[in-house]
Amino acid sequence: MPASGPFAVVGATGAVGSEFLQILQESRVPLDGLRLFASPRSAGKAVNIGGRDVVVEPLHEGCFRGTQVVFFSAGKGISREWAPRAVRDGAWAIDNSSAFRMDAAVPLVIPEVNGAVLDACRAPCIVAVPNCSTIVALVAVTPLHRAARVRRMVVSTYQAVSGAGAAAMRELEQQAHAYAAGQPLDTSVFGRQCLFNCFSHNSAVGADGYNEEEAKLLHESRRIWNDPQLRVTATCVRVPVLRAHCESIALEFEQPLSESYARTLLADAPGVEIVDDRSGNRFPEPLAAAGRDPVLVGRIRADWSLDAGYGLQLFVAGDQIRIGAALTGWRIAERLAPVICG
Repeated sequence: MPASGPFAVVGATGAVGSEFLQILQESRVPLDGLRLFASPRSAGKAVNIGGRDVVVEPLHEGCFRGTQVVFFSAGKGISREWAPRAVRDGAWAIDNSSAFRMDAAVPLVIPEVNGAVLDACRAPCIVAVPNCSTIVALVAVTPLHRAARVRRMVVSTYQAVSGAGAAAMRELEQQAHAYAAGQPLDTSVFGRQCLFNCFSHNSAVGADGYNEEEAKLLHESRRIWNDPQLRVTATCVRVPVLRAHCESIALEFEQPLSESYARTLLADAPGVEIVDDRSGNRFPEPLAAAGRDPVLVGRIRADWSLDAGYGLQLFVAGDQIRIGAALTGWRIAERLAPVICG
């Protein structure tokens, strides 16, 4: 259990912010003094937390004074401006945006993977939560990396619309209802039909042809594993799924690693659940991962294109809103609890 509070959530009315609030209630920590912040258009809205209404506030000077932990999930612009203010006001800032992920002075943490870096944090600071695709991939792959060192990782993602926020989830639901009723489909979030479709991830594409999501998988994985020589290539795609991302992952190792030993490592790994029923053709699916904590791992098999023992293929699924964002932020707070509580 992390600090006894009080907590604050910035972006409290969004998809990830709402999941934070759900996790806070599930954790059964005291929520006296909980403060919720969101955009001015949401200010004044009452959110029921544990049977009592908490009014959403706009951000303002000094708003974090007296708060121990602030969870940020309102976009990188808000985080860049307000996370340093939270630290100046004496709070730990746990940030779900991309604002600080590549800042060498800010820890970039998946507790199941590199939580030990938090042990050096002795005073309030900013801690960055990695991108959702990176979290889902590395929770699954790190146990294998520790045993045989991953030399190269090829990732193809099948990303739910939840990664684009609550509005994108509502848009997909609207499209389903509208299609059934023969009515026009709203495409205001993605600029195209998502229902019955899939398309390249909606982040900006660079001059090299890779989009921002694909670049994050490379740069964040290198930083989290502290391995600048790691080779990663990715293709990130949006699919018409409400929540929970899937990823196809091909690994090349420096040392041989058998499929049977890989299964043993994954069975014992924190945050991992093996779903690998070949006879029943049951493997990780987004519906099975949605709303749950673990990353589901299956399709565990040798890579035929590499020498025996030097390559494995996986298919994984993880809830983008939960393990891919809010739950990882919460587990960071849990890891920091001894320092936060003093």
